[in-house]
Amino acid sequence: MVTYGSSAIVALQSGAALPSQFLTFMLGEDQYAVGILHIKEIIEYGSLATVPMMPACVRGVINLRGAVVPVMDLSARFDRAPSVIGKRSCIVIVEVEAGDGDGKQVLGMLVDSVNAVVEIAAGDIEAAPSFGTRIRPDFIAGIGKVGGKFVILLDIEHVLSSEEIVEMARGTVATHHN
Repeated sequence: MVTYGSSAIVALQSGAALPSQFLTFMLGEDQYAVGILHIKEIIEYGSLATVPMMPACVRGVINLRGAVVPVMDLSARFDRAPSVIGKRSCIVIVEVEAGDGDGKQVLGMLVDSVNAVVEIAAGDIEAAPSFGTRIRPDFIAGIGKVGGKFVILLDIEHVLSSEEIVEMARGTVATHHN
């Protein structure tokens, strides 16, 4: 019997095919992956404009061909130390559903390095464990097996939830006024 993460089950029930291609990347020593359908492009880490009063996980914004794109530090989003910028640091530009159900939103994810696009068969994807991972269970769509190693498949809609980030920003503002 094959089991899938919650978002994968919803995708199967709705008749949608599970993505089989994933972009893998590193955060520290851990390997993660995002379904390739969310990825727009990968760019070199460049200068970010910082935005005051933003949560720690929002590193700043970049100008991407005239559009202002917020960049999230995934390491900080996972309640770890902020990413240290290195030679292989890059920004993965992704497209997710806008929180208000009003189309798509483009965001950047700061990662330590990008590995490759890999194919993961549905039979090689298992449900996320409810414990033992160092990130919130609702951020995980499943665990994939790639070349004998495990890779955490992120539920990017949850990780980059704009409502939650807005709430965090409000919390930051509230704390600064206390």
